[in-house]
Amino acid sequence: MHNHQKCQRNSKPYRGPAQWDSLQEPTKVKTILVTGIGGNVGQGILRNILADVCSYRTIGTNTTPVSAGNRFIDVFYAMPFGLDPSYIPEMLAIVKSEGVDLIIPSTDFEMMQLSKFSDAFECPIACSGPASAEIYLDKYRTYQEHRKAQIPFAETCLPSSYQNQFSRALAKPRRGRGSRGLIFDPTEFSQLSDEDYVIQELHQGREITTAVYRCYMDGVIHGSISMYRTLHYGATDYCRVVRDYDAALRDIAEKMASNFDIRGSFNIQSIVTDSGEIHPFEVNCRISGTNSIRSHFGFADVNYALSELLWHKAPKKFEAVDGEAYRYLADVIYLDSNPATLAHQKNENGSEVIDSAQRPLNK
Repeated sequence: MHNHQKCQRNSKPYRGPAQWDSLQEPTKVKTILVTGIGGNVGQGILRNILADVCSYRTIGTNTTPVSAGNRFIDVFYAMPFGLDPSYIPEMLAIVKSEGVDLIIPSTDFEMMQLSKFSDAFECPIACSGPASAEIYLDKYRTYQEHRKAQIPFAETCLPSSYQNQFSRALAKPRRGRGSRGLIFDPTEFSQLSDEDYVIQELHQGREITTAVYRCYMDGVIHGSISMYRTLHYGATDYCRVVRDYDAALRDIAEKMASNFDIRGSFNIQSIVTDSGEIHPFEVNCRISGTNSIRSHFGFADVNYALSELLWHKAPKKFEAVDGEAYRYLADVIYLDSNPATLAHQKNENGSEVIDSAQRPLNK
């Protein structure tokens, strides 16, 4: 653990929805902890937090000490990977020492672990229930559970049971990994274990990413937004709002909400064929990577979570805005002789932080 300047604790025990309306709004600045700040999901969450009408104290965690995400935060902690046995004890210690009011996980395994052990924390965690967290981390279990509940999902099997039943096939990691580790039309399966991989039917068409928000307080689907997208090394590099399939995708989301303890933000990835058929092929049971884009199109799911979990208020009304977005590379430069010091105590040593896409950088 790193030594940081301590602040007065102001966190409250996590309480169920029935008790939220009795809580008083605090006057002290709230502290939000965001995990995985080295990735685009965590950095997008932080940008949305900084753009919120309220000011917050931000703590970032990551497995590496310095990344572009350090520029968005007030305090940093290096953490083990989510499945490491020391992960939960270290997170509990940070929450206690820093007076954390809300945790927002940005990676799959951290979200699953934090959901599983959520009762041990005295602050809310922006995550689904533990059953959904485990189901949607595992693509084969996702297929099995959706099939059982008669919810559309791409045909999926384990490598050992694949008998060339798909005209085109895609091998992908069974758990997590985003869009990395994909093998299109595999011909050799001896190296693909059932524990690590699944085989999916590969549909031809355009990829759509659908973000959905289900309210923590009343379980109602607050809204959803779909975008065509293209990817570069697993991350969205272009997307455009599309409304043609809203009704069908909303129906899928409603069925998921009816059958599973999924809540807050989740993401449905689908292929839409030329004939208009929708084939969901993956579900991310967390805030997804386009959160910093879709907030400009009216779907501010990070803000929705802050409203419910910090201020105990219903999310603001969702009104979709048409538009498209492109991503580009930018440089974040830390002018410091000791990057580790910069990571541990952001700017307290007088280090200058420069973002080539946005000068000057002043929080």
